[in-house]
Amino acid sequence: MSVDTVSLTGWGRTAPTTAVRFRPRTHEEAAAAVRGRGPRGVIARGLGRSPGDAAQNAGGSVLDLTGLARIGGVDAVGAVRCDAGVSLERLLRVLLPLGWLTPVVPGTGRVTVGGAIASDLPGLDHRGSGSFARHVSALELLTADGEVRTVLPGTALFDATAGGLGLTGVILGATLRLRRVPTALMSVSTERAEDLDDLLARFTAGGDRLPYASAWIDLMARGRAAGRGILTRGEHATPDMRPAHAGRTLLSPRSGGARGRFRLPGCPPVPGGLFGPASAALYNEVRYRGAPRARTGELRPVDAFFHAADAFPDANLLYGRGGLVRYRFAVGYGQEETLHRVVRRIAARRSPAVRAVLQRFGAADPGGLSFAAPGWSLALDLPAALPGLARFLDDVDEEVAAAGGRVCLAKDSRMRPEAAAAMYPGLAGFRELRARLDPTEAFRSDLSRRLGL
Repeated sequence: MSVDTVSLTGWGRTAPTTAVRFRPRTHEEAAAAVRGRGPRGVIARGLGRSPGDAAQNAGGSVLDLTGLARIGGVDAVGAVRCDAGVSLERLLRVLLPLGWLTPVVPGTGRVTVGGAIASDLPGLDHRGSGSFARHVSALELLTADGEVRTVLPGTALFDATAGGLGLTGVILGATLRLRRVPTALMSVSTERAEDLDDLLARFTAGGDRLPYASAWIDLMARGRAAGRGILTRGEHATPDMRPAHAGRTLLSPRSGGARGRFRLPGCPPVPGGLFGPASAALYNEVRYRGAPRARTGELRPVDAFFHAADAFPDANLLYGRGGLVRYRFAVGYGQEETLHRVVRRIAARRSPAVRAVLQRFGAADPGGLSFAAPGWSLALDLPAALPGLARFLDDVDEEVAAAGGRVCLAKDSRMRPEAAAAMYPGLAGFRELRARLDPTEAFRSDLSRRLGL
């Protein structure tokens, strides 16, 4: 097991802190690192794709699990056991040629299985499939005493671990239930909406006939066009939809996964950020006008549909030296006016938002700190150095909380503890369970200290 001292941030590159990093190759090495932890505790870390500080531990230890990356075979009922350090991108490349896929596919493949469970990530079909941990049939959890437990769904420990941000223990492995898919292609429908009301209506008009759905919103548009966007929906293509030449012209994980990635090798962050208000508005205008008014039946590879953002793995460098803040919140059905007000406030502020994704959620997941609940979710990225951003987002937090909504903890890098307590009614029970299982607080992170989790 290698050990070094490093400065770490999340993907947003804000608030770097220094920790001792352990890189175990076996469960025994991971257990030894937990038993030998210092007074500042330990937290697990995967690929570092959390935008905030959930996988940092200032002055303590960080357990880098990317060396635990074994994938077992798929059994007869469609289940696979894999280590926590396996990336979803690699898992997709292994499973898809066999006709299998995880029922929940988040918007990036550059996250580990352990991270997907600890964040209880939702996918594009949350209304039908729920979040990631709902499809886990067993967990291998390294607890504060250095022992490995098998944890099953329906138990208090499982529900606390799903979405628990690594604070109940270190997820070493999991058994996942899979979904049969007919091809490695998606049949995709795209349509343009003139404003936010039009966009919400188009979301609901189609029902769940096409199970996967998300929309890009133009947060620079104002006036009557405020909240305009592009709605993208999809379903797994059947063999009869696949053209005869697809194997030669359409990429799939069988042929090596997502390609055409645009990297900035050795490039430091753009000093002031690539996008100011004028350039962001121009980019959004071109993107909106370039989308089809309505198109159906377009075939795309599975990875290109779900993980389009992974084609730009260095996009976080474009937000300036201060990094980026990812703000993701959800409000319930019937609270659409809150969504309208937040969209109008962001547009009026002329914040250079080029990434903004709207999704529709179904039934809440059992995890005490799981983010998804019935309603609408909006995620956006903003340069962290924007003047007045902290105060502005604090005000939005209050508006979201007043509407019974919540901000996603797994993405957070700046929320106040009182806001988190107001948004997550299960937080008190989560704290009580942690106190019983881990009275010495073996598992800690910068996020847990900041929010009092």
